[in-house]
Amino acid sequence: MNGEFCVTLTREDNYRFVLDFGSGMAKTVSDEPEPVGEDTGPNPEQLLAAAVANCLAASLLFAVRKFKGDPGHLSATAICKTGRNEKNRLRVTGLDVAITLDAEPESLPHLERALAQFEDFCTVSQSVRSGIPFTVSVKSPDGRVLK
Repeated sequence: MNGEFCVTLTREDNYRFVLDFGSGMAKTVSDEPEPVGEDTGPNPEQLLAAAVANCLAASLLFAVRKFKGDPGHLSATAICKTGRNEKNRLRVTGLDVAITLDAEPESLPHLERALAQFEDFCTVSQSVRSGIPFTVSVKSPDGRVLK
């Protein structure tokens, strides 16, 4: 499925932003941890880790279901590692995702095949892994492009 979508963030207070995904979805909040923010929502690094883990879990579900299996209430845990780069800027240096099946492996037909291919179905992890090109612009309230 090709296409694009829009997510709008609006600063509410300090480092707390309201995230609007549109399409009638519930809005949510992101925030930076203390002492910079107030820790009232996930920070961007947590959102990235959640997106990767969610996509991988959904991709595994898809791959298992292709072979008429049901992995049950699987769960995924993501550990996000951060560190400083050569300019002493904080960066995500790694992600470790662990997915746990709820069903016994023997009850899942062709599990080996599903495990061999599920990562290829994951839009987010494969995009992050290979690097995502992006552009940034900064505009004034009247729409002038500042950067």
